[in-house]
Amino acid sequence: MAILNIRIIGDPVLRTRAEEVTDFGPELAKLVADMEETMVDVDGAGLAAPQVGVSLRVFTYRIDGQAGHVVNPVLELSEDRQENQVEGCLSIPGLGFPVPRYRWTRVTGVDKDGNPVTLEGEGMLARAFQHETDHLDGVLYIDRLEGEDRKKALRAIRQTDYDAIAGRTTAERAQTVGSAFGAGASFGAGSTKGAGSSFGTAGQA
Repeated sequence: MAILNIRIIGDPVLRTRAEEVTDFGPELAKLVADMEETMVDVDGAGLAAPQVGVSLRVFTYRIDGQAGHVVNPVLELSEDRQENQVEGCLSIPGLGFPVPRYRWTRVTGVDKDGNPVTLEGEGMLARAFQHETDHLDGVLYIDRLEGEDRKKALRAIRQTDYDAIAGRTTAERAQTVGSAFGAGASFGAGSTKGAGSSFGTAGQA
């Protein structure tokens, strides 16, 4: 297993709809293992394959005592929403904002061996499933923001010092890229709006 480099906003792979997985072999098994290792390394709550530069419909998750992966996920969503929670993202380091999400989610798909997978969750688990599946469709959490939060997020990303924050984060992560283990960080840490969970850092993803 190895720690993978996490792509940062601005990379086209993050805005591209990922392809369905059709080859269930050793390469997919290695990808899943490396993603799980990377997610733990950065203390993430989730990680989608496009975030490590691989445009395939795969995500890993680790939240609320549950961990695993889903290949070719399909979501079913409740009609009602949950209370907004601050989210961050490993691909948008240093920021976090309250994101509207559905209360309940069922995800169906398969595992790395092609076996059927069905998972259900509410709260943060449902939020993680929605966040990671968005990544597979080229959607980032900032696209879900509304009103002033959306304006603030876009303004922050446009600012010159955001490039410095992103560059510093990338440099710090590079110290463990390619290794089998390293120090962890987050899915919502360093939020501008409070301590966010990130589907990157046990709240970030």
